[in-house]
Amino acid sequence: MDGAWSAAAVRRAESELMPKLPPGTLMQRAAAGLAAAAARLLTERGGVYGATVVVLAGPGDNGGDALYAGARLARRGARVHGVPVMGSRIHPPGAAALTRAGGRVTADPPDRCDLLLDGVLGIGGRPGLPDRAVELLGRIRAGATVAVDVPSGVEVDTGAVPGQAVDADLTVTFGCRKPCHHLGSGALRTGRLEFVDIGLGPYLDPQPVVAVADAADVAAWWHEPGPEDDKYTRGVVGVAAGSDRYPGAAVLAATGALAGPAGYVRYAGSAADHVRRVHPEVVCTGSVEAAGRTQAWLAGPGIGTGERALDELRTVLGRSVPAVLDADALTLVAEYPSLLAGREAPVILTPHDREYERLYGSPPSEDRAGAAAALAKRLNCTVLLKGHHTVIAGGDGAVYANPTGRPALATAGSGDVLSGFITSLLASGMDVARAAVAAAYVHGEAAGLAARGRRTVSATDVGAALPSAVGAVLSEACP
Repeated sequence: MDGAWSAAAVRRAESELMPKLPPGTLMQRAAAGLAAAAARLLTERGGVYGATVVVLAGPGDNGGDALYAGARLARRGARVHGVPVMGSRIHPPGAAALTRAGGRVTADPPDRCDLLLDGVLGIGGRPGLPDRAVELLGRIRAGATVAVDVPSGVEVDTGAVPGQAVDADLTVTFGCRKPCHHLGSGALRTGRLEFVDIGLGPYLDPQPVVAVADAADVAAWWHEPGPEDDKYTRGVVGVAAGSDRYPGAAVLAATGALAGPAGYVRYAGSAADHVRRVHPEVVCTGSVEAAGRTQAWLAGPGIGTGERALDELRTVLGRSVPAVLDADALTLVAEYPSLLAGREAPVILTPHDREYERLYGSPPSEDRAGAAAALAKRLNCTVLLKGHHTVIAGGDGAVYANPTGRPALATAGSGDVLSGFITSLLASGMDVARAAVAAAYVHGEAAGLAARGRRTVSATDVGAALPSAVGAVLSEACP
């Protein structure tokens, strides 16, 4: 599993490594990787030779990285303009290297360029941009913008963007990934992320502040059926969803449950006829009490918030198996927090921002990882906080960021599919936090498959793409 480390952790690692290397080695490693990435981007757009490159350079190490990279591009024939953005202050050795290579340091860069290197602020910078940088970014029309380590202006440890910030097409990061690459609005500013190894790995803290799963992790956690398995040993999912008013929620939740590794899905509710019509393999009953034995339950999508829904939720939470609570179940828990009192079996809550506000009493802050962790700790649950970069927080304080989120998932019912899918993973025996992480990862991949060649995607499309997404993720990890 990959991860992201805080600015303080990076500084500690650098302070341990730098005394063991000749002076300036880390900066040269970073500059070499940055120049190589920039050259590849320019090559895709016509070539390095003759390209116009503008380097917005702060006076610190981030500006030095950018200027040294600019010098390497200048030696390959690019026209490179290094621009101080904090008065006349600029990284002196980097500026000298650029000048020696044929570039120039100027306060008046061209209005258009093929590539803009954002070397304004690094991991030590405060959020927001200096006025000069804002003016230049507004004036210069760049073919592509590359952020050096982090997009300047973002809060490195949270991904918050409280003011002006660079909107990068590509971010080249050094030593390790940072939380802002995967969290909050900062993740949206990062663009494509490229990693350059400068040797920090052995000196970083053993545990990142944010973990980021990949296909190999999902495959390692996945429970493949064996030759002696049957539908019961693979796991039985219970789905308490839908109603006469919202039968579609039941169908979508069942769709998600069927796409997972469990072997049997039981539906409990008043939308049984609708579920049978779409999924004849689902065994339907009218209530949770009558549904029989399961290894995990989903409760909430479309059940309403009346007395019957409350009774069904109490019955689900009275079972000593993992439970996923979504939609109306979250509204009921917000109104009756005692529903979770004394609960020993794991619970996963899957709120979007408005549901989070009901549960916590205030909206999630721009520190979305911190917000998810706070709710998880308060309710002793695992929390999957939905968003363009979904965050999962366990009751133990561990935080995970999902890298596969897509705008196509912002459609009614996609959360019902996700919650059914999570429940199937739980029923198969997957650990609770891993089930939430793996489900979010595959769900995002399914949206990508469903959106290929299309401008609009529905939750039904995402559900239909889930089995193919499972196959694609598992095949990617084990071709």
